[in-house]
Amino acid sequence: MASEHILIVEDDPAIAAFVQTALEREGYTAEIASRGDQALARAAARPPDLILLDWMLPGMDGLQICQAIRKGSGYIPIIMLTAKDDDVDKIVGLEVGADDYITKPFKVRELLARVHAILRLAQHAADAAIHTLHFAAGEFRLEVDLDGRTVTLQGQPVSLTPKEFDLLALLASNPGRVFGRETLLEKVWGFEYIGESRTVDVHMQRLRQKIEPDPRQPVFLMTVRNIGYKFER
Repeated sequence: MASEHILIVEDDPAIAAFVQTALEREGYTAEIASRGDQALARAAARPPDLILLDWMLPGMDGLQICQAIRKGSGYIPIIMLTAKDDDVDKIVGLEVGADDYITKPFKVRELLARVHAILRLAQHAADAAIHTLHFAAGEFRLEVDLDGRTVTLQGQPVSLTPKEFDLLALLASNPGRVFGRETLLEKVWGFEYIGESRTVDVHMQRLRQKIEPDPRQPVFLMTVRNIGYKFER
């Protein structure tokens, strides 16, 4: 049963109630905002999984609301609901950040199909993001794909040995956490390497040569004196 929370931004009470009922019958939770300021306040207080956004609203219109939401830190899927059916209007809506566009009047089945599709895409994107770690240090961008076991720096692939990747993946998956050398040996190499802490130091040196903008002044792989290492987000 669906459980996602959807915010309906619509100033027509009849349409808003109609959409809310249709969504709740599908198992979604849905709330209504009739004005732009109200919508932004509710989205900030409780970020919804999806926003159904009317184009024509009193005061702040749907395009302005969409732009304001896109300037925020988190990504929220948006479907525009509007009586405008001109192709230029559709393009404008998509260009300001809407994910989809439904022209009034619409059928419940179409609305629900669009909602299902957008939420499914958003979930797939979220799942992919979990398995691909993204980091930045100034202009430098580092990505670690945990499933594909690949690393890119500034969009260029970085060639790592299996153990180098395992070491980086462990540290990068736990940013800020300090790992002692013995712990890293146990988790990456196995118990038989306990006591060979120099192994960790050598691999860290090689990793820094490959992923740090300046290996002499690392910004990702940091040494914690007398303890071990940590990954700095």
